[in-house]
Amino acid sequence: MNRVTVLNDLEKSGVIAVVRANSVDKALKISRAIVKGGIEALEITFTIPGAEKVIIQLKDEYRDQNVIVGAGTVLDPITARAAIMAGAAYIVSPTFNKETAKICNLYQIPYIPGCLSVGEIQEALTYGTDIIKLFPGNVFGPSFIKSVKGPLPHVNIMPSGGVSLDNIKEWIDAGAVAVSVGGNLTRGAETGDYDNITELAKQYQQVYIAEKRGNEV
Repeated sequence: MNRVTVLNDLEKSGVIAVVRANSVDKALKISRAIVKGGIEALEITFTIPGAEKVIIQLKDEYRDQNVIVGAGTVLDPITARAAIMAGAAYIVSPTFNKETAKICNLYQIPYIPGCLSVGEIQEALTYGTDIIKLFPGNVFGPSFIKSVKGPLPHVNIMPSGGVSLDNIKEWIDAGAVAVSVGGNLTRGAETGDYDNITELAKQYQQVYIAEKRGNEV
């Protein structure tokens, strides 16, 4: 799967599910519940002990399906390379890191760093970043995307943090290329209610598809 294909698939999926857990087993259960609900983009965070094992297992399980498995909470180039070697299709960071951008470019892997200002966004773009993660998104809200696209109309922005079923339409209407959803989607895992995760995944995907189609008309 090459860089362009991954980027196209992420945009097509629209909803990227952030997976956090305290074990490999729980992370796998959450991921399976999400995919069962129709979301095909997973961000396996490196706060999970043994995150590489999760990526390897999911890549194997879904090798015949169009499920995009990436790595999140990647803070440095060493972790980025470990994730890439495990099979991560894209790398997500809470902040922009030059060396991480370089290693991703070297392996032709999309890099999605967190930025909160036009200056940070401009620097990230200079280092070949394809998508900017607006993090935490709830600090500024959807209007920030419209403001940024004034001077930088070509930038692709994905909000993360604070995205919910109540506001996903606002983010899409503001011009988000995709949305990143974590706790609002996976909270059922706290009580072992993985069916709830599947149901919410269906709802997020349905809302995203419906709104995206509406904006394209």
